[in-house]
Amino acid sequence: MSEEQARAGGDSDQQAGGVRSVRRAFDILTLLTEDRPVITLREITESTGLAKTTALRLVQTLEETGLLGSHPSGYTAGPALWRWAYLARSQWEVPQETRKVMRELADRLGETVNLFVARGVHRICVAHEESPHPLRHVVDVGDEQPLWAGASSKILLRDASEVFLRRVAAASPQGEAHVERLRAWATDAAERGYAVSSSEWDEGLTAVAVPVTGRTGEVAASLSLSGPSHRFPYEAVERFATELTEGARLISGQGFSHPLSSAV
Repeated sequence: MSEEQARAGGDSDQQAGGVRSVRRAFDILTLLTEDRPVITLREITESTGLAKTTALRLVQTLEETGLLGSHPSGYTAGPALWRWAYLARSQWEVPQETRKVMRELADRLGETVNLFVARGVHRICVAHEESPHPLRHVVDVGDEQPLWAGASSKILLRDASEVFLRRVAAASPQGEAHVERLRAWATDAAERGYAVSSSEWDEGLTAVAVPVTGRTGEVAASLSLSGPSHRFPYEAVERFATELTEGARLISGQGFSHPLSSAV
């Protein structure tokens, strides 16, 4: 092996090690949740499978960069995460006018209202207003769900190219054969003006969705209503679709756009 080849191999090993360290650091940070705002070194090693010395080295690096902070019981989110979260919120949070429309729909219809945008082969919740019922569908802002199922997916795929539909189908459990159903769903949603799903993504969950359009008429987002299937009889679905369509018209009129959305 020449010296040049050896150097190239060493660089490759270093790059692989660097990527692996980033992945491990990310795994540690994702252990922090609303229910678990503080994590211990033991929880880190048990959850990630890392050796204690490796975990400690990564934690120290995350502390130095401000991504983790010391806590009497372990480690918590550091100031750098707060700075990034503030930046993300300022860029990604939907306008108050949009939230107002969604809140009024949730109060009037009694179910959870979500706003999804497409990004890659997924849809991301960028805003939600929860149902007043104790038993309700809960989707958090930032949650990702696949585009191969669900009422919102059928809406977001309305203008999708054949190539993209095949990408989404390939990511589904059914594989590429699912493209025929995706195409039929998108066509049906476009003709009716709304889409419905029942137990396609979550068992016992029904959703109704309508398009929010951009300035050029393309689908910019999906406005949906979701909840337990027993609260979505046929006659209610028709009324929900009508109410959602009016809400989507108001949001579209506000000039809705979102930095997370990507063309399909």
